[in-house]
Amino acid sequence: MDRIVPVAESLKDIYTSDALYTQEFRWDQLLKSFKALYKNPADFVARSPGRVNIIGEHIDYSLYPVLPMAITADALIAVAAFDDESDNSFKIKIANVHSEKFPSHEFDIPYDSVEIDSKVHEWTNYFKCGLRGALELLRKKHGNDFKPKSMEILMDGTVPTGGGLSSSAAFVSASALAVMYANGEEKVDKTELTELAIVSERAVGVNAGGMDQSASVFSLRGSALFVSFQPTLTARPVHFPKTSPELTFVIAQSFVAADKHVTGPVCYNLRVVECSLAAAYLHAVVNKATSPLPSDSAPLGLSLRGFHNAYFPNPTKTFEEQLSELIDITKSTFTKEEGYTREEIASTINLTVEQLNERFTSTFPVRATHFKLRQRALHVFSEALRVLQFMKLLESPTLHFDPGSEDSTATFNGLLGDLMNETQESCSKIYECSCPELDELCNIARKAGSYGSRLTGAGWGGCSVHLVPADKVEVVKAAWEKEYYSKRDLNDEQREAAVVVSKPGSGSAIFIVQPEPVVFEMG
Repeated sequence: MDRIVPVAESLKDIYTSDALYTQEFRWDQLLKSFKALYKNPADFVARSPGRVNIIGEHIDYSLYPVLPMAITADALIAVAAFDDESDNSFKIKIANVHSEKFPSHEFDIPYDSVEIDSKVHEWTNYFKCGLRGALELLRKKHGNDFKPKSMEILMDGTVPTGGGLSSSAAFVSASALAVMYANGEEKVDKTELTELAIVSERAVGVNAGGMDQSASVFSLRGSALFVSFQPTLTARPVHFPKTSPELTFVIAQSFVAADKHVTGPVCYNLRVVECSLAAAYLHAVVNKATSPLPSDSAPLGLSLRGFHNAYFPNPTKTFEEQLSELIDITKSTFTKEEGYTREEIASTINLTVEQLNERFTSTFPVRATHFKLRQRALHVFSEALRVLQFMKLLESPTLHFDPGSEDSTATFNGLLGDLMNETQESCSKIYECSCPELDELCNIARKAGSYGSRLTGAGWGGCSVHLVPADKVEVVKAAWEKEYYSKRDLNDEQREAAVVVSKPGSGSAIFIVQPEPVVFEMG
């Protein structure tokens, strides 16, 4: 896989043929709006897509592999860079094509710092996240005296906010890419971009893992992406075999807003804390350790994968066998279904309650009296196992083909779907990150012919993803309309966007805006 973010010469390098007409019109409007706003053309456009996660939910921040794919919906950032005469600051002028919802701003930013108030839910904070991370990397490369360019920016995003398709990761990744390119980095390394985007998004108050940013940056058209976080961040394309019936991924909106930046203290951030506490607890009890786990790249610096590695320092068992053993250990170690108090956990991991709060809940505050360590660890280990099983099916599909049957891959298709259904069951009942609306969408789809249906993204609303035979897509869509969407007060735009049949899309890219030709009048 090429490690450098591509510079596209045409929109054909970015989008599939079926999306080109819509995208050409959209990009034309973006560039015309930029020129009208700033009285000069944009130099380039940075682009990063949203993603849908096929399998591997809520395990990236525990550092287990995941399998997402990029989608067509994306964040576009049109940029013109210029030098400012100020000695101690640079200027950012930023606007959004949806100005009625996202007002424009102008910032004078000191050369030595980018301030972000995570308590204020302001759309430009996501750009500032990417800006801060990119400038930190640029200073490492060019020294602390590096002075960034000022920038005029116009943003357009089509990834639904709160839809579980990683609008924030697309925005932060595109922002960081825009800043890097505007400041002379013509060859932006994908791994560097991804790693800085992962860390940068945490500045808006979310314990982000790394799946969303990896999928946004690394994805290749026509392929899913197997993303690993240990021992280092790696991503490789994964192809789905040709099947009969043909498989399609269908994304369905629940229209329940799932803003993890707002609900983090009782939802997303709480799950990150619970997984981290489970790792520390297991390490203390099972490994009989008096010293803490070695620090790793997880949001809080320790993870269930870290415990896994400490428990199997020199493994002789396969990774699947290791995960199966860890599932049994989790069940025997954590016996309290109702969860554990701060006092109970602190005494086990040799901390005071004050030290526990400082170590685990001060950076990203959470609200809980009991922490469900058993359930969270069980989900992570079992979901990590499902990802391996899913990959094994994709890598050896013919073992499950029936050449003599008209539906020659029905068994194979069903096995993939079963794993997705198991994920949804775990997300709903064990990890408790689903909601009644998502459960309903999944149940309707399965009855109408979906092989596998599950939530995608953080959960608690947002989107669901469904593995549907091509000849059943319209049946499934009709069932949703009859049993779900017709019962909700949706406008025409929402109805149009409710269901998307998605193909794996391409990742981050730079598009150079060609200057308009000069027309000379003949006299």
